[in-house]
Amino acid sequence: MIEIEEYNREIEAIFKKFPSYQKVGNRAYKPGLESMQDFDSLLGHPHRGFMTIHIAGTNGKGSVSHMIASVFAAAGLKTGLYTSPHLIDFRERIKVNGKMISREEVYKFLTERRFFMEERGVSFFEITTAMAFDHFRREGVDIAVIETGLGGRLDSTNIITPELSIITNIALDHCEYLGYTLPEIAFEKGGIIKPGVPVVVGEVQNNTRPVFDKISVERGSPIHYAQESRFKDVMPADYDMDLKGDYQIHNLRTVLTALNILGRNSRFISKCAHGWSDKSIQEGIRNAAKNTGLRGRWEWISRDPQVVCDTGHNANGLRIVFSQLRKQKFNRLFIVLGFVAEKDLEKIFGYMPSYAYYLFAQASTERALDSVKLAERCKLIGFQGEAHPNVESALNKAKALMKDGDLLFIGGSTFIVADAIIFLENNSEFFAK
Repeated sequence: MIEIEEYNREIEAIFKKFPSYQKVGNRAYKPGLESMQDFDSLLGHPHRGFMTIHIAGTNGKGSVSHMIASVFAAAGLKTGLYTSPHLIDFRERIKVNGKMISREEVYKFLTERRFFMEERGVSFFEITTAMAFDHFRREGVDIAVIETGLGGRLDSTNIITPELSIITNIALDHCEYLGYTLPEIAFEKGGIIKPGVPVVVGEVQNNTRPVFDKISVERGSPIHYAQESRFKDVMPADYDMDLKGDYQIHNLRTVLTALNILGRNSRFISKCAHGWSDKSIQEGIRNAAKNTGLRGRWEWISRDPQVVCDTGHNANGLRIVFSQLRKQKFNRLFIVLGFVAEKDLEKIFGYMPSYAYYLFAQASTERALDSVKLAERCKLIGFQGEAHPNVESALNKAKALMKDGDLLFIGGSTFIVADAIIFLENNSEFFAK
């Protein structure tokens, strides 16, 4: 068994030599498939050994991926799940039936392919994608749920030919890479649509529908819009979901539409060891977070005092999160908030509760927006609050300020939530009375 120190050194070295978009932003972005195809060839095209589901979208693809993987496992399928970014442990990105890839396998993969990775200058995301595909083949999965990293058309995951493609929704985010209009972004996300492979679109708008329709016609791919499916009126309460965010209503309808289409796929159905039934679907959806280990989606850290976090990080996602926050019962609202430096804040400010007291924090990543600058911008437009150098400091101040009946929300970026979860797990009695 590998020593944890040795493993950590190798992971740290990989992060430094092949920095991830999660850590450094645009310096790590590498569009195109050539290097990924070469890496895939070196490994013997592992993704061809199992069925796949491919998922893209601006928001919701993580929740959709985890729900679908949970349902597959409930139906008796050995299921791989590849998602990004991770919250706490790098290995969260690669799971089989909810179990993370082992440190030993990560270490072995990195050390055995070091020469190729350095010679070809592959990206961090290409490495993790190749590692995931290789792991899923070694584990003998029946099917793998594959989430794109950024975009779709030029994303490293787009070398697969899935049983079904899913595009959750389109909103303005990562515009410098994907385009500054919704149709442009829809074109990039629509790049995962494969010839003859059905596609589900979760949410569609008047100016994105023509883009998807055109691609689907050109590629002979049957297209299904969840908003127009027989599941359009289904509510999360119907499934008693353990994913509680209001935005899950859209994700649930997308998932149910996708599962309905897969139910007509004889190759897929033949692999379901427990049978394909409403019972397995309901069980998988109800326990999606529990079965897959998904965290940070409207997650209650504490009920007394009230502390909730969410990884929503763009205007479209935060609009729904802040709307749900306003519906909660509380005397006073405190918000630990931070963003990455490249985020378009002007679109977000309009959704932030004006009556909250903000503890502006800077996450432990070089991409983090300076909390002092964030506080200054927010105070200029009327928000009350104070800057903190890190999440721990902000949480300590929140604890000192909060009284019975108050509520604390933590969010703004994945990194803020991750820092909070790590700190609170290492200080399990922090909010204890």
